[in-house]
Amino acid sequence: MTVNIPDDWRKALATEFEKPYFAELSDFVDAERKEYTVFPPEKDVFNALNMTPYENVRVVILGQDPYHDDGQAHGLAFSVRPGVSIPPSLRNIYTELTKDISDFVAPKHGYLASWAEHGVLLLNTCLTVRAHEANSHRGKGWETFTDAVIHAVVVRESPAVFILWGVPAQKKRALIDETRHTVLVSPHPSPLSARKGFFGSEPFTRTNFALEERHQPTIDWRLPQVIK
Repeated sequence: MTVNIPDDWRKALATEFEKPYFAELSDFVDAERKEYTVFPPEKDVFNALNMTPYENVRVVILGQDPYHDDGQAHGLAFSVRPGVSIPPSLRNIYTELTKDISDFVAPKHGYLASWAEHGVLLLNTCLTVRAHEANSHRGKGWETFTDAVIHAVVVRESPAVFILWGVPAQKKRALIDETRHTVLVSPHPSPLSARKGFFGSEPFTRTNFALEERHQPTIDWRLPQVIK
């Protein structure tokens, strides 16, 4: 498995690549790609780290698996490339955004790269998945690696806001020093749970309020209506 990440993240995570679990994880993913279709494509696996520089992270939104249907996953949690149908969870995120942010207009695409470029780390707990088999790469080492990514953000001098949607994401709460960082939790935006507390949770204005309190730049949650 090719680890194509920028130098700032590579330095922050250097010790992980030397550990036995990462070699085993790499071998597992390579073997899976030889026998099955695996999402996202290899070049996109670490896009969350490639698109949000280490020192620029102001917000972490934690997902679970990458999308496992054809053409969806491209390395950013909840995001799909332009031209791909917007998945139900992201439609619910747009519904909440429309109510939470007065000038947000839901686009007809699901491409969240502008968030990533402005300091929102869109991180899944697993970074690969076998096509059409949800959670198929769970427990193979990705969780250990993404725990290390979270830890790297936690130990920086600059605090961040962590948005944890759903029980699997909330299990990561123990990794976060809440005396320095802000943690926002709610049910997952999936159709199965969005009406159980995700809708009305106002995570986007609450995030910006937390950033303002620390005199940090807020996030412009608006998305381009057209992707060039």
